[in-house]
Amino acid sequence: MQATSIHAAALHALMIADPDDKCRATQALLADWRAGRLAAVPGADDAEPVVEAGRPPRPELVAPQAVPLRKAGTREGHAALLHAIAHIEFNAINLALDCVHRFRALPADFHDGWLVVAAEEAHHFGLVRARLRALGFEYGDFPAHNGLWEMAAKTAHDALARMALVPRVLEARELDATPPIMARLKAIGDTQSVAVLEIILRDEIGHVALGDRWFRLLCAERGLEPEATYLRLIEDFDAPRPRPPLHLEARRAAGFSEAELARFGAPGETRP
Repeated sequence: MQATSIHAAALHALMIADPDDKCRATQALLADWRAGRLAAVPGADDAEPVVEAGRPPRPELVAPQAVPLRKAGTREGHAALLHAIAHIEFNAINLALDCVHRFRALPADFHDGWLVVAAEEAHHFGLVRARLRALGFEYGDFPAHNGLWEMAAKTAHDALARMALVPRVLEARELDATPPIMARLKAIGDTQSVAVLEIILRDEIGHVALGDRWFRLLCAERGLEPEATYLRLIEDFDAPRPRPPLHLEARRAAGFSEAELARFGAPGETRP
């Protein structure tokens, strides 16, 4: 019996709205792929872009500047901080699934890598959601913005742009942001959430590294110099430039060169 297309299966999971069902489907997707029940379709054309991925009716999506700022020292502020992380992880599931659905012409190891990412993001979402529930809140209780998915939509026409601007820009920003968040949580005594973020940071280095690998491979295929191309794409798409302080150790591990780190860093950079 012929195996079902991994691309069609990824689209099915991508369009699931319920978070629990999406996480279960994503974990099953990786298991089915590894068991040979799903197959990549060699040479397949890229699929039509997904305009809006499956998501629950809540949280309410607002402009980034409209997301309220709250102090982590209050119960609500503590929960809002965890909610923001949960929202990033939920969107990251969709981003990884969309890579498998959308960029069908790329090799099977591209799809394998992003299926692993999707399953890890589903695991992360579950971990953060459990911490949120421990505070008496649920995913959807706070407003959030849609910046990650909006960038996925903007780059749906080109795998090179996607690899540059989602893993190497937006997800790499999380490498920089996570240590300060961990410090804020540690300061209020939430060591359990700090342990969760340690797992997320470890795995996210690998996710950014995967994007870096495919970005550089696609640049090589097209005869493009990677770092100049990266800067051009940031400008072309009006993407946020990396801002110091950078998590230098994490960015190095994810594939950023010393020249890039020097370009985006600042005098007096102290983070390891």
